[in-house]
Amino acid sequence: MRVAVVDVGSNSTRLLIADVDATGEVHEVDRRSIVTRLGEGVDATGRLADPAMDRVRAVLDAYRAAIDAAGAPAAVAVLTSAVRDAANGEAFVAEVRDRYGLDARELTGDEEASLTYLGATAGRAREHPTLVVDVGGGSTELVIGAGEQIRFHVSTQAGVVRQSERHIAHDPPRDDELQALTDDVRRVFATAVPNAVTRLPQAAIGVAGTATSLAAIDLELEPYEPARVEGHVLERATCEQLLARMAAMTQAELRALRGLHPDRASVIVAGTVLLIEALRRFGLEQMVVSEHDLLYGVARAQLER
Repeated sequence: MRVAVVDVGSNSTRLLIADVDATGEVHEVDRRSIVTRLGEGVDATGRLADPAMDRVRAVLDAYRAAIDAAGAPAAVAVLTSAVRDAANGEAFVAEVRDRYGLDARELTGDEEASLTYLGATAGRAREHPTLVVDVGGGSTELVIGAGEQIRFHVSTQAGVVRQSERHIAHDPPRDDELQALTDDVRRVFATAVPNAVTRLPQAAIGVAGTATSLAAIDLELEPYEPARVEGHVLERATCEQLLARMAAMTQAELRALRGLHPDRASVIVAGTVLLIEALRRFGLEQMVVSEHDLLYGVARAQLER
């Protein structure tokens, strides 16, 4: 069956149009991602800002046209952290549903974690407990599973937009700002993940924009090549080296960095801290980067529905 999935996140608005076969395998027809920064200012104001919603609306206009052209009878939209945290989030979900004809709904943190695991492990062996790390704009999902069974999951209040707005005020960030950001993330993960749970996973999969961007930077990809990013192994030591390098760069320098999309320059430092601290919390030295994430999980879930 052909499905279209729109993910309206805190940092980007993404589209996947795919054919899902009877075994749950996802075959991409079209995939797009545009940074819209819906979560901008939500941490401080508790509301979605009008300019941010306008950016999402402009992208959804184009996505609706692409969905119609592709002939996808099932079209769903999921909205995540920024909408969960905003007082006007529910009204925006209703607008996405009514204005764009999408089966739109707000995902709870638990649902987001479960669907992320379903997508990230598609086509992968899952015999051993594996950690899936999904760094988003307003939240980071940490999921541990083996086979079809999820053994632990949590959606944490730590994301690239949220932590960047909280802690980084200078360009490039000062050492004390970087330390405050790291301490904040470390504290969030320590509170969210019990010590006993940290010993469960034997491997890790990193999904979403931060992980794929770091893979592209490590591989010096220009233009971006999804096939080379998929399955790339990122060592924690490599992430730490990249963090030291990028934290010393200005925004202008980051926008010109080979492998990094310019729209991600303002949040890549916070995202790298989040990935490093997630691996450190679980005592893991590396992760496999995957292009398969929440979009894949929602697409596979449509088959079951």
